[in-house]
Amino acid sequence: MAHYALIDENNIVVEVITGIDETELIEGLDPETWYGNFKGLTCKRTSYNGRIRYNYAGIGYTFDPEADAFIPPKGCPSFVLNNKYQWEPPVAAPANKELYYWDESQVAWIARA
Repeated sequence: MAHYALIDENNIVVEVITGIDETELIEGLDPETWYGNFKGLTCKRTSYNGRIRYNYAGIGYTFDPEADAFIPPKGCPSFVLNNKYQWEPPVAAPANKELYYWDESQVAWIARA
């Protein structure tokens, strides 16, 4: 069993399905090709553990064909994309035992009261 993301013409994931193992063939075609043809969309394998294409694809994710990566929707306008294709705040969270939350209006971590 494997998981596949179906991607529209704008490289947005519109559906994620469970299908046959990627080593099996369907009517002589690899699963990505067969599922893509069947749905009329681009199909790419995805995996829960992130070993394939960095992130498990979800509806609304973007597929970057150059990086061969699924990128989740951006959480906040100030967030930046890291080298694992995940969004993170532009400032690292403080490294102490207090609890913080991200305040987008201040573009800063704020200690919880």
